[in-house]
Amino acid sequence: MAEKQRTLKEAVRLSGVGLHTGEKVNIEILPAKENHGYKFQRIDLDGEPTINADCDLVVATDRGTTLEQNGARVYTTEHILAALYGNQVDNALIRIDGPEIPIMDGSSAPFIEAFEAVGYEDQTADREYLELDENIAWEDVERGIEFLAVPDTNYRITVMVDYKSPVLGTQHATMYNIGEFNSEISTCRTFVFLRELEFLAKNDLIKGGDLDNAIVLVEREDVSKEELDRLAKLLGKEDLEISVQGIGVLNSTKLKFENEPARHKLLDIVGDLALVGKPIKAHILGARPGHSGNVRFAKVLKEYMKKKAKAGRKFDLEKEPLYNINDIEGMLPHRFPFLMVDKVMEITEDSIVGVKNITMNEPIFTGHFPGNPVFPGVLQIEAMAQVGGIFALSKVEDPHLYSTYFMKIDNVKFKQKVLPGDTIVFELRLLSPIRRGLVNMGGEGYVNGKVVVEAEMLAQVIKDKE
Repeated sequence: MAEKQRTLKEAVRLSGVGLHTGEKVNIEILPAKENHGYKFQRIDLDGEPTINADCDLVVATDRGTTLEQNGARVYTTEHILAALYGNQVDNALIRIDGPEIPIMDGSSAPFIEAFEAVGYEDQTADREYLELDENIAWEDVERGIEFLAVPDTNYRITVMVDYKSPVLGTQHATMYNIGEFNSEISTCRTFVFLRELEFLAKNDLIKGGDLDNAIVLVEREDVSKEELDRLAKLLGKEDLEISVQGIGVLNSTKLKFENEPARHKLLDIVGDLALVGKPIKAHILGARPGHSGNVRFAKVLKEYMKKKAKAGRKFDLEKEPLYNINDIEGMLPHRFPFLMVDKVMEITEDSIVGVKNITMNEPIFTGHFPGNPVFPGVLQIEAMAQVGGIFALSKVEDPHLYSTYFMKIDNVKFKQKVLPGDTIVFELRLLSPIRRGLVNMGGEGYVNGKVVVEAEMLAQVIKDKE
């Protein structure tokens, strides 16, 4: 069964401060219609401009991912996008009354807790995945960043971080499928090295930073009280007691996982790759990732997606068919000149791929049209229906004792002419489970990988009188 898109059942509201701007903001995540994707809306600006969650709109990756569109920016988008993507929310409008998404506790967990309080709602449109036909590699040799995407049936991510640090050393983290995001990844917080704090503070990059929303890693034992006091003043936290107990974590913060920093890097990848625009089925391997590398690799994947869409849908018609014409005649009652399926390539639990070859010998071309042969749209629908009938009959014993009858046709579109010499490949999917002999399927017909017809249809399978 094709997976359906989903959104939130109700709006979610949260408040917090931006990590870098330090400004208090209110955020509202609203349900959105099918194929809406993720969009941000700056309701504090004139005209309330929207900003699409799109890797091509990224304008900065300094300690976070910043998007800009329609004269408006939104900062630090990765954690909320990771929360939405990790919970397979396809469509959402994120309204915010300030420039930066609140940092909350430095992870995606607070957003997810709010989502789960209202729940999710399935939609009618199918979820479309970016699926790979080949390995895709990218690297930044100068920075030592490497990414590789490998075809997979799930969304799997493996991360390696190497900071040459006595605290972190080399760490690895893996998410084996998207279902692990909440329990294994979402609670992991952002982190920073103590040696970076002074630079970040002086450059106004962590005005909202706090020991409650970030892990501070300490790499040396000789940190003086004066140094800590100076950092506290720079951070505007003079009243906060900061302590170091040797190499480790500032104020002895307890890590959620031994490799929490690596898991947080994985969380950032989930959020940044959400900017590709489609959910992904692939194994992503990243070495020494960061927002800059994540976004650049997102652009590589998006470009691949565009080229794949332009190239059209690919089918292997050279392999041995599942059913040849003799098998099909044993299932369908149709015969010349009304048998419209030449072979069936594959059948799964909820889908089928069938083939119709168009030749000049089709009797319909005698009158449709002389000197300009065009295969009629109504016969394209009939061929598609026969493919669907084969699917339905493949699910019963003694299929030759049954017939299938049209009950309804919806959302029919013809995209281009079908001519003699063309081969139409029909790909149909169940739109709902088969019940009481009712079969509801939808699909497309392709010529050279391009859609020529699409439709949804309802038929009934009825046993003939013996």
